[in-house]
Amino acid sequence: MNSKGLSDLIVFGMQEKKAEDIVILDLRKVKTAVADFFVICSGNSDTQLDAIADSVEKEVKQRSGDFPWHREGKENREWILLDYVSVVAHIFKRDRREFYALEELWGDAKITSVDSGASVKTL
Repeated sequence: MNSKGLSDLIVFGMQEKKAEDIVILDLRKVKTAVADFFVICSGNSDTQLDAIADSVEKEVKQRSGDFPWHREGKENREWILLDYVSVVAHIFKRDRREFYALEELWGDAKITSVDSGASVKTL
């Protein structure tokens, strides 16, 4: 599966558990990028963050057979990272997302906002 298709599966997994403020950062034209895409979302509680991460892993595994190469943050549940090498999912508690501001850090990326109705809008 290509990285764009994988990012779409990750978005779907996030939407299944009512993740908020989902954005896709297209890093393919950023010279120092560590992946093709970052998919970022917010959740409101430890339980929701866990549910979102589990949903992403389930959807990706079922539809592509892929497992994360690396995962972090399940213990602290403030920022859960699922690294699929070409696509990295970032699942944040709202205050942690504001603090780390990945969208600003990767300002050269093309940023696409995904609304709750699954339509995509480029910023």
